[in-house]
Amino acid sequence: MADQPHILVVDDDTRLRELLRRYLSENGFVVTAAKDAAEARQLLAGLQFDLIVLDVMMPGEDGFSLTESLRRTDTVPILLLTARGDVGDRIEGLEKGADDYLSKPFEPRELLLRISTILRRAGSGNSGRRALSFGACEFDPRSGELLRNDARVHLTEVETALLRSLAERAGAPVSREELIQEGGIDGNERTVDVQVTRLRRKIEPDPRAPRYLQTVRGAGYRLRLD
Repeated sequence: MADQPHILVVDDDTRLRELLRRYLSENGFVVTAAKDAAEARQLLAGLQFDLIVLDVMMPGEDGFSLTESLRRTDTVPILLLTARGDVGDRIEGLEKGADDYLSKPFEPRELLLRISTILRRAGSGNSGRRALSFGACEFDPRSGELLRNDARVHLTEVETALLRSLAERAGAPVSREELIQEGGIDGNERTVDVQVTRLRRKIEPDPRAPRYLQTVRGAGYRLRLD
């Protein structure tokens, strides 16, 4: 049990909270549930969690407010759940410090996939290196910080999300569709291509002949490490 990630589920919907608790427990997680932000704060004061699954629309303090507050002192990954799925709400959640955003209703398997991705990104249960090196660059997927020749490179929110998605599957191709979903991109595959072009300008010695952020014909893109 000590090896199982501990998840805090916060949702005022009793039925959904219980369904999530049971489903995640059946899939290898230790789960603690809270009915609102106040109860979640009490639990966080005494327990350590690997991830929080947090509803946005709750009476009292909502999920956005709790996320923003936690980010001042805590780095625990947060996955927001909400019935409001428009782009503006998703961007607001990410700006508050959430790691991902899932709209209701959702497929349980998608929730599992997103949780696994966040935990892998956060290094849960993994004592390996944090920063990844390619050429003159070093990228830390946990902090989203990119260094080039030891100087920090500014990345937009979308560029950070794209680089994280590629870094967590370094060496393997990642489809444009996956990059759209994981990067919260409002657009189509052409939008991904534009963002990749911009990212190449920041990491490649010669963006016209990319060595590290490579195109895989018919499959998407991959990040090649040193």
